Amino acid sequence: MLPRSIASLACTALLATASFAQTSVMKMGKASGKPLASPVAYTSTKFDSKSVSIKYNSPSMHGRKIMGDLVPYDRVWRTGANEATTLVTEVNLSIGNLAVPAGTYTVYTLPTAGTWQLIINKQTGQWGTVYNDAMDLGRVPMQGHTLAAPQEKMTISFEKTKAKSAELHVKWENTDQQVTVTAQ
Repeated sequence: MLPRSIASLACTALLATASFAQTSVMKMGKASGKPLASPVAYTSTKFDSKSVSIKYNSPSMHGRKIMGDLVPYDRVWRTGANEATTLVTEVNLSIGNLAVPAGTYTVYTLPTAGTWQLIINKQTGQWGTVYNDAMDLGRVPMQGHTLAAPQEKMTISFEKTKAKSAELHVKWENTDQQVTVTAQ
């Protein structure tokens, strides 16, 4: 058994370490008590009672030029903010012409002034700006449309959902990019 002063010192050191770790997390904006500038958002759908979901952080325009500026063309984008955008599917999918087995993936995009690419990446759990192209499951072209009015917050959504298919949309500013998702 340790003398009381050594035990007290050990407890103090342990509390100081925990406090430092908590402060570090708070400085990253994860547990500061303040809402994140780009809050966590979710979208999901079901095919034959099996879930397909996407977790992302939703940034806002805040008067900034987005496409081609804040989100540069011809560079891989994390498709959101903060942590990498995560796709979890309980069912095998076809996203465009890409076969995506049931599992967990990271979603990136390659925005261009023309046709965007949706990137499904096998690396998971990383910060959004950590991208390893060697881990790509594949890339598929998206179809672009111009929104009638600017959209302040970036969203990812499943739309026109049917029993075995849906459209996956990424919308922000004046841009709406979509690709068809089909259960296999």
